[in-house]
Amino acid sequence: MSTDSAWQSLRDRCDGLDPDEVLVTPGDERVFVVERTAPDHVVVRFREDGERRLDRDQFASLAERVDDEPLALDDLPPGVGPYVAVLSLAPQYAVDETEHLRRVEADAEPTTSPFRRSQWAVRRPPEEVHDDALLVADFLERHDVTDREALSAEELVDLYVLLSDLQWGADDLRRDVGDDLLDHVGPGGNLHGTYGTVARARREYRQLRDEEDVFDALDDAGVPREWVLGVDEEKLDVVIATTDLEEDDVYDVDGRYHVQKTGVEGEAKRSHLQGLRDRLADLEDGEADELRDEIDDLEDRIDDVLAAG
Repeated sequence: MSTDSAWQSLRDRCDGLDPDEVLVTPGDERVFVVERTAPDHVVVRFREDGERRLDRDQFASLAERVDDEPLALDDLPPGVGPYVAVLSLAPQYAVDETEHLRRVEADAEPTTSPFRRSQWAVRRPPEEVHDDALLVADFLERHDVTDREALSAEELVDLYVLLSDLQWGADDLRRDVGDDLLDHVGPGGNLHGTYGTVARARREYRQLRDEEDVFDALDDAGVPREWVLGVDEEKLDVVIATTDLEEDDVYDVDGRYHVQKTGVEGEAKRSHLQGLRDRLADLEDGEADELRDEIDDLEDRIDDVLAAG
């Protein structure tokens, strides 16, 4: 940000986020939270990738670019998304109906960032995890997924969407349960359950100190500064987004296609789930016996795996 007051305003907005609020990046909607702010940076934490430091200088470059001309959000370099999401919190900037980040007039009506969400809006509650697990189990029961060439394109879509939803919800729930377990597992101890064992583990999170502190430490140790200097890809992405530099001027770009889930048919899920519930409730004695036999077979296979291990 170009002025101390503008930077402080952005910091205040970050510090004022509700504990239950998260931000998502434009386009790919990667979820992150603002951990803390400092005089020259903002620290955010991504659900998948951990902490990342967003520097004030990069915010300043982005703000100056937006002040000159609105920034299109449909094709941003990957490293720019978090900066845009955070900058959109500032009262001086807003996302318009054409999906551009632009500077707004001082007397304009205040707006809410479209990248600001409740964490509960991007999390799946436990009952939905249960339903998704049931739908996946039913699909695997009705189809041989080891022979995916025999599945139609529509069936592959259904399987992909169900697995994606289940993974998303189950991973959120796994993290919550892991946090609760920390109160039960002491240092160096193990906790045993019916299906396995957990232990307390420590992971180190590093945050680089201010540049001058690092350079002073290098000088004291007799380490040439040029040994640690190089190109920072995340900062380079901001430069690409805010100058005339083109991506292929500095990157060898290799396009690779992948499938991305873009929608979920909630009504179809609910309809099929109700059918499953009705079918289970109407099981005849013979069908119930068959289900119990399948469960017995599954238990035998698990015992065989354990014995072999």
